[in-house]
Amino acid sequence: MRTVSESQELGAPFPAGCLPMVGLGFDVHAFSDEDPSAPDALPLMLAGLEWPGERRLSGHSDGDAVAHAVCDALFAASGLGDLGTQFGTDRPEFAGASGVTLVREAARLVAEAGFTVGNVSVQFVGNRPRFAKRREEANQVLSEALGAPVAVAASTSDGLGFEGAGEGISARAVAWVYPTLNR
Repeated sequence: MRTVSESQELGAPFPAGCLPMVGLGFDVHAFSDEDPSAPDALPLMLAGLEWPGERRLSGHSDGDAVAHAVCDALFAASGLGDLGTQFGTDRPEFAGASGVTLVREAARLVAEAGFTVGNVSVQFVGNRPRFAKRREEANQVLSEALGAPVAVAASTSDGLGFEGAGEGISARAVAWVYPTLNR
């Protein structure tokens, strides 16, 4: 096994003592029973985007499972707990908050804890919405909110599980952070 200084000599991108940390995140939300065509219906929010005509996800905030998984992974990587620790139901100021707002706040907390975000990869599972045509838009919105690259992927699960049955959406994320230098 190579030491940090040996890896640095071989051209690794990290200075000695500055190894990356990895965190896993997960979130899941059921679809609301609310009729999306009702005049006062809230829209589905997913991957930082509004999806008109789709049933929204229920939750304490806007239910954006993708954004929530991103936050959860960031908190895990930087040792800040999890989504519930930072934005739980005991925090009324986050009731109804957008996923983008939570990602921005997670970025601030991670930086305050002394870390820089390398990138985040997130995949959600659900039959709806049809994601491919808006993938780059979602990547851009979440990357801008985080201040680091975010890549979103989607899977239908081939109709299996609660996601395949149309009951909700789950999301899994991996975040990569490293200690901020010159603190």
